[in-house]
Amino acid sequence: MNAPRPLVSVLAGSLLGAGATMAVLVWNPFGWGLFASRAPDTVETTGAAAEERRILYWRAPMDPSFRSDKPGKSPMGMDLVPVYADAAAADGTVRVSSGFLQNFAVRTARARRGAIPVSIRTVGVLAHNEEKLVSVNTKFRGWIEHARVHNVGEYVERGDVLFDIYSPELVTTQREYLAAMEYAERLRDAGAHPETVERARSLRDAARERLRYWDMTEAQISQLADAGAASRTVRFFAPAAGFIVEKMGDSLEGMALAPGVTVLKIADHSTLWAQAEFYEEDLRHVREGSRAAIEVDAFPGRRWTGTILFFRSAVNPETRALTAFVEVANEDLALRPMMYVDVTVRTEADEDAVLAPAESVLHTGERSVVIVQREDGGFEPREVELGRTADAMQEIASGLAAGERVVVSSQFLIDSESNLRAAISQLSRGEPGGEPRVDDAPAADHRHH
Repeated sequence: MNAPRPLVSVLAGSLLGAGATMAVLVWNPFGWGLFASRAPDTVETTGAAAEERRILYWRAPMDPSFRSDKPGKSPMGMDLVPVYADAAAADGTVRVSSGFLQNFAVRTARARRGAIPVSIRTVGVLAHNEEKLVSVNTKFRGWIEHARVHNVGEYVERGDVLFDIYSPELVTTQREYLAAMEYAERLRDAGAHPETVERARSLRDAARERLRYWDMTEAQISQLADAGAASRTVRFFAPAAGFIVEKMGDSLEGMALAPGVTVLKIADHSTLWAQAEFYEEDLRHVREGSRAAIEVDAFPGRRWTGTILFFRSAVNPETRALTAFVEVANEDLALRPMMYVDVTVRTEADEDAVLAPAESVLHTGERSVVIVQREDGGFEPREVELGRTADAMQEIASGLAAGERVVVSSQFLIDSESNLRAAISQLSRGEPGGEPRVDDAPAADHRHH
């Protein structure tokens, strides 16, 4: 089996001048290892300073797992390097010189508490407001003899004549009403017993109620009483204002009607419903009553405001999305059903969240890590749990407190997730890597192979 190709990921540093430091993660026959070096003019420590520094042990430069209590050679034939007590941090803290920070322009920012709203953008289709969709039908049998509305898309006002209808049942009831009305008046004029007159009036009122139940208006019933004769056809009026969006058959003229059969549908477009699709991961951010902004390609730069009324009861198994119905005001009727729309929902934020710049978070695939600058000047890799992300800010659910400083630039750059996992694991064990540690790494966007 061939040895793996040497791969070097520059984590921090470069020999930019005297005092600069470089730390690299490299593959060697013993596995991944950290290697840190200092420029030649800073390697040696002389005089009293050297005497004050206590050596803990000696290690192989390319294999941190190999240690010795005395100088010598590593299994790879390299000189062992000393590990000093003041360079080994048991808690994984990384210490770097001020020159290192200046060379690599390391920037930090303070975590703070604040609000982090989430903006969710999705698409949808406009549809009729079903709460303002009216079906036109009759409660009796009959035939349409003269239609006043012929086409889908026509606009009608409430009370406009839709068609004239002939119905034998309606003609019979008109005659019953006229007969009962005449009988009651004749008894009254003849001075009949009051109870007899009252019973006749009850018959008249019952016939009048049947006419009303069959959608004859008070005006039509009054005209019938004034005329004293039944009308062969009766006008049928629009029960609501709106557009004709559906009709039964190609032509209404001569159509036979039965009770409950829908002849026309009238839709009020002063408000519409946008049927918007929200994916499962967005559902924790949206709810009934959430405000939404609506945009359409037909009117660039114009925006409508809507409100989520309700959701469908189940997620679409094919798209894994849940449909929300967003009510949109459309007073000028510029919007039309079946238009595609862009829907943006900006959710209310948690006012007391811990926030850090999104660029400060390093994602390993399984964990998220930030590099925290401690009060003593050291740097500490710390695993955190994340919340929302918006406007270049990241909510930290746990692992970081408000007021702590995190590195936001010049963090270390690693070639693969396995490299990052190995580097952080070594830091967590507190294994030394020379003067600077891997976490010191500035965010250089350089990769060396």
